[in-house]
Amino acid sequence: MRLLGLGVLVLCLFAEVLNADDRPAGRYAPMEKLSTERVEVLDISVHDKGRNREIPIRVYRCGEVNSAPVVLFSHGLGGSREGGEFLGEHWAARGYVAVFLQHPGSDTSVWQGKRPLQIMSAMREAANGENYMLRVKDVPAVLDQLELWNEERGHKLFGAIDRERIGMSGHSFGAVTTQAVSGQGVLRGGSPFVEPRIKAALPMSPSTPSVGDPKTLFSQVKIPWMLMTGTHDVASIGGATVESRLAVFPALPPGGKYELVLDQAAHSAFTDRKLPGDKQPRNPNHHRVILALSTAFWDAYLQGDEPAKAWLDGDGPREVLEPPDTWQKK
Repeated sequence: MRLLGLGVLVLCLFAEVLNADDRPAGRYAPMEKLSTERVEVLDISVHDKGRNREIPIRVYRCGEVNSAPVVLFSHGLGGSREGGEFLGEHWAARGYVAVFLQHPGSDTSVWQGKRPLQIMSAMREAANGENYMLRVKDVPAVLDQLELWNEERGHKLFGAIDRERIGMSGHSFGAVTTQAVSGQGVLRGGSPFVEPRIKAALPMSPSTPSVGDPKTLFSQVKIPWMLMTGTHDVASIGGATVESRLAVFPALPPGGKYELVLDQAAHSAFTDRKLPGDKQPRNPNHHRVILALSTAFWDAYLQGDEPAKAWLDGDGPREVLEPPDTWQKK
């Protein structure tokens, strides 16, 4: 294992996006810098002995953090642990240990080395139930290993995490993975894949299953959820529509539930860069909104930060949203 730079080690904190001079003293600010430490990036692999499976992970953290809350992130189809850098850097800058999972079978290995005409076929084939189950089981495997490393003297992650404060996020196939381990039910009843160590979840580009009543499938979600999508959030694989993404929020029970819909945002709005076939221009403010709202959500529900929750439940989101964006809570 070894610490990697991202070309040059990035400063732990983003440049101020909100103008500190114009902000009243003491006011909650999710984009404000908290430290001058550098973001450290650790690439390592988790070996799941029971399945003889290697799960690459990338860990972002700020300096030698101790007992910090953890946020897991699951990539979309064809992605890797290297995606979502803008999220990992910012969450680490806010005091979190951000752990980005890579799921073999539905990661970059699906398309790498393929001819252009073969890629879409390979991607569609990888969007299957077998890979779904592999992903779902990757989550507890990674959490188990993080707990072991947390107790292992001499390890880079020794004493770094707080096992009682764990959040989960993901995009697209990663959102489906997140939904499964944080409360979504199944047709035969119950929520068999729930990981009880997860205390809050943030699916990006969520979706309802192709079969089953959403009100039944999502009624069992007991923890806080924040959903993020866009008015043009459609992927070429999977069959999810804007309507199916918007159908999740109404089906959730009240209490700590939020939904952000970014105006004119395509599926790639939640990624580092545009995806092939994107027609909508990228709006720089979308990442600002994603970072601000996700940070406030983690602060409120993993840190127990009352000012963060007040900001989230009050008029705070309007500081970063543009007028056409929609935001609701229950």
